[in-house]
Amino acid sequence: MKVFMLGWEFPPHISGGLGTACYGMTKGLDAIGVEVSFVLPTAIPVSASSHVSFRSPSDLQKGATQEISSVFEHVELHRVQAALQPYGNPESYEKFIKEQRSRTQQVEIEGEEVEIPKPAVPSGSFSVGGGTHYGGDLMTQINRYARLAQQISRNEDFDVIHAHDWMTFPAAMAVKATTGKPLVVQIHSTEFDRSGTNVNQQIYDIERMGMHAADKVVCVSYLTKNIVTSSFGVPDSQVEVVYNAISLPDNGNWKMKPIKPKEKIVLFLGRITMQKGPEYFLRAAKRVVEKFKDVRFVVAGSGDMIRQCVHEVADLKIGRYVTFTGFLRGDDVAKVFSMADLYVMPSVSEPFGIAPLEALSHNVPVIISKQSGVSEVLTHVLKVDFWDTEEMANKILAVLRHPPLQTALKQHGHIEMRKFSWNDTAEKLKDIYASLMA
Repeated sequence: MKVFMLGWEFPPHISGGLGTACYGMTKGLDAIGVEVSFVLPTAIPVSASSHVSFRSPSDLQKGATQEISSVFEHVELHRVQAALQPYGNPESYEKFIKEQRSRTQQVEIEGEEVEIPKPAVPSGSFSVGGGTHYGGDLMTQINRYARLAQQISRNEDFDVIHAHDWMTFPAAMAVKATTGKPLVVQIHSTEFDRSGTNVNQQIYDIERMGMHAADKVVCVSYLTKNIVTSSFGVPDSQVEVVYNAISLPDNGNWKMKPIKPKEKIVLFLGRITMQKGPEYFLRAAKRVVEKFKDVRFVVAGSGDMIRQCVHEVADLKIGRYVTFTGFLRGDDVAKVFSMADLYVMPSVSEPFGIAPLEALSHNVPVIISKQSGVSEVLTHVLKVDFWDTEEMANKILAVLRHPPLQTALKQHGHIEMRKFSWNDTAEKLKDIYASLMA
C-alpha cells in the first residue's frame, strides 16, 4: 500500500502542531509498512536537516526526490517550489513575506519593560530553491503547489491520496482528478477554530470544497467532527475520528529543574494567536500573583497577538512575573518543559492539542481548556473553560501550593501517556485507506 501525502510543513521546519503530527503519523505508517510519498511546498535547507538526504533538487524531474534514509524505510519526500505561509491567510501573506528578520527585542510600555526575542521565521517563506523569490499572493502559491503536485503524481504509483488542511486541498482535488485515486482529507483545524466568527469566506469555501470532494474526512477529535458536520455540511457517515499521539522522550531525563530555588514555572507553549487564548493565560496569571509571588509565567511561542500580549502584561502590571521566549523548537522545547512545574493550554477552540501530550511526556502536570479535542481522551489533567480565568487561577494555585496534587497529576499522567501511540494512529489510517481501496 502506498499513500500520496500532501502537507505544508514537516520537521525540522515546523511552526505548530501540524508538522509534529505529520511527522508522527508518517513515522507510524512507515513502521507498519505503509509507503508514503510526501509532497512539501517548500525546500528544506540541507544544513538544517538531520534525517533528510538530498538528491537532484530540480523542480519537477522524476529524480527530484528527497529520500529519508536514516529514520524511515518506506517514505520519500518530494519538494516543490511554492512558498506557503504557515497558518497564513490571504490578508497576512504579503505582509509576512516582506517582514524583516530583525525585530525590536525590548519594549517599554507605561513603565513596564518587557523583552521580546527575535522570532524565528521559516526561510522558505522568503526564498525557495537557491534564493529564488516567489512573488504573488498566497492563493497564487497554493495553485502553484497544486499544479506541481499534480505533475508529480503522474509519475507516481500509489493507492490513496491523503491531504492535510486547507492549503493542500486544491492540490488534492487536482491529483484526484488526474489519477482517479480515492482521497482522504484530514482536518487538523478549521477556519472557525482559527478565526472564530470572523471567517475568511475564501478559505471556508476551499475547506468545504475539499471536504465534499473527499471520499473520507478524518478529524482529530469529535469536537472537530461536530464542526465539520454542522458547519460544512459533511455527512456523518463520511467522517472518521483518529486521535493524534505523542513520541515519548528517549533520554529518560524527566526531572524538574526550576529556574530559581523558590520560583515555580507555569508554562504556555503555542502560537500567540486568538485560537490559543494567551490573553486568558495572562489574566489568570494576574489573579495568581495577587496570592502567590514565587512564580514565573513563561510564554513560549510567536504569533500575531504577541504585541497585544505585551500590552496586556503592562496593563496588568505583571511584567516582573512574565517572560516571553519567542518561538521554540527541538531541544529548546524539551528544555522549557524540563523547567516547568505546570503547563496550561487555555485554547479558545482547539481541534486536538498535541502540546499537553508533550507536557505529560516530560512529566509536567497539565491544565487544559474544556474547548479542546484532547480533553476527550485525557483523564488525569485539570480542565477549565478558557474564559473562566478565576477558576483557571484557582487550579494553578492548587497545583503550585499542594505538592501531593502535583505529584499525583504527574504520576497518573505519565501512566496515561502510554496509551498514545503513532503506530495506533497509523493502523486506524491504514484501515481507512484499505476500505477506500476496496
